[in-house]
Amino acid sequence: MASGTQGNAARHEDDGPGAAGSADAVTDADAVAVAKAAAPTSGETVRVDSWIWSVRLVKTRSAGATACRGGHVRVNGERVKPAYAVRVGDEVRLRHADRERIVVVKRVIRKRVGAPVAAECYVDNSPPPPPREAVAPAGIRDRGTGRPTKRDRRDLERLRGIGSPDGTPKAP
Repeated sequence: MASGTQGNAARHEDDGPGAAGSADAVTDADAVAVAKAAAPTSGETVRVDSWIWSVRLVKTRSAGATACRGGHVRVNGERVKPAYAVRVGDEVRLRHADRERIVVVKRVIRKRVGAPVAAECYVDNSPPPPPREAVAPAGIRDRGTGRPTKRDRRDLERLRGIGSPDGTPKAP
């Protein structure tokens, strides 16, 4: 028992700010090693739903499978089922969250990895996301001012564009 605690004490004495076990010591070589560990063994293929989940294009594998079933995933221009085998060099198009992602498979992995490692597994040819529309604050009132009066409500509706310019409400 005593020798085990002495060994731990000696190990902790050597730990400094740049110790190999610290989170700061993670390098690109470690990330590549993780990606290689997540790669399938020789001859083994990876499902497209699993791959798009592994490289973090979708949040869950079931969301990837649902996207495939819904026709939102295309590999080399054709719609695929969730069990379609992905290979290096395939072009994967994913329509997700009102955006189309176009990626070329650079490395096939079967386990989910961190974002920096996942980004090394594909080449992103996606168009840039559309700019976010600047929305004006919709009538922010000071706290404690009470309910808006009829005049305040009409001003807010005019600001939001709900009412017509002459002040009469729009007909449905």
